[in-house]
Amino acid sequence: MQKPVIVFLKANHKGQEVLLVNFKYNLELKEYLKKFEGIRWSTELRSFYLPFDKEVTNGLFKYLRAKNYFIDYSSLRTNKKSMGMERSVNKVTIGTEISLDTLSEINEFKRWMGQKRYSKNTMNTYESMLLLFFRFQHPKAVNTITEKDIIRFNTDYIMANSFSYTYQNQAINAIKLFYRNQTSSQLIPDDLERPKKSRKLPDVLALEEVKSILGLTANLKHRTLLSLLYACGLRIGEALKLKIGDIDKERRFMHVRSAKGAKDRYVPVPERMIALLNKYIESYAPGHFLFEGQNGGMYSAVSARQVLKRSLHKAGIRKSVTLHTLRHSHATHLLENGTDLRFIQELLGHNSPKTTMIYTHVSTTSLDKIKNPFDDFDI
Repeated sequence: MQKPVIVFLKANHKGQEVLLVNFKYNLELKEYLKKFEGIRWSTELRSFYLPFDKEVTNGLFKYLRAKNYFIDYSSLRTNKKSMGMERSVNKVTIGTEISLDTLSEINEFKRWMGQKRYSKNTMNTYESMLLLFFRFQHPKAVNTITEKDIIRFNTDYIMANSFSYTYQNQAINAIKLFYRNQTSSQLIPDDLERPKKSRKLPDVLALEEVKSILGLTANLKHRTLLSLLYACGLRIGEALKLKIGDIDKERRFMHVRSAKGAKDRYVPVPERMIALLNKYIESYAPGHFLFEGQNGGMYSAVSARQVLKRSLHKAGIRKSVTLHTLRHSHATHLLENGTDLRFIQELLGHNSPKTTMIYTHVSTTSLDKIKNPFDDFDI
């Protein structure tokens, strides 16, 4: 049976901005949703809802995607004006219909990705993008899609909803890879162009801000997790998949397994981090994973984000900070301490040195040595 499409909507309920979670009745989905922390049912709204918050919304999205549900969150995006001029677009609402033949093609494609050892995240992302794309194109068959159809999808759906470069790029990547496996298609995948990428610099915390965040995280487990993200420059997914056996305390190295791009790497662990890990393991005695939830199993990224949010509030830091900001800050502080970029690339697990080069643009090592003529003004 085809799983229902879940629609995210924003509304005002009892003076509070809330996220509505709408779908055609499905008992399995209903029971699964009820287990998500903070979600409630409103008879008045005839919908599940929870307070609208970016982190919570992202957490719910990942919670639902873990069970392969498709989420339409296009209504959460609003059209924006660019360079003082409003883009003229025909905003199209995507329906829920998709042919059984198309579903079969997508399932076959997903099986192909599996035997090619694509990561689970990539497989799920590409599947959701293709479901969205072909629902937009319905009732057109897979082998009748042309480049004009893709341009219309980009213009009337992605651009009309002001979706990001990353979102658009993921959609094009999914379509290109899918059509490389189609022998009777009118579409030539290599002719499809990816969007032009804008260069955005990562947000970085000052050293004192990191110390403040970690120092004000009272819970030992929470402090150990946040400290590990910063001390070793880990992605949150990498930290949550760690097992006790992945840490070699004698050599002070950590084995990060199946990271982004299905790559393993070894990361050095500072002495103070080893001491903190020993204290944490002695107190909590984790079983399978290094960080586990209250009922066992892997600790959730949603909970980790809530931990950081509380610590940021205590520290009085109001800038936009995510768990990934700790990784960015780690890399930037290494660079400012004189660490070679090639070593930083290896530590972070970057494929290309171009990715690591971005930290040269946020480091203040050279910029703060520039003599500014304003310093000589007598004002």
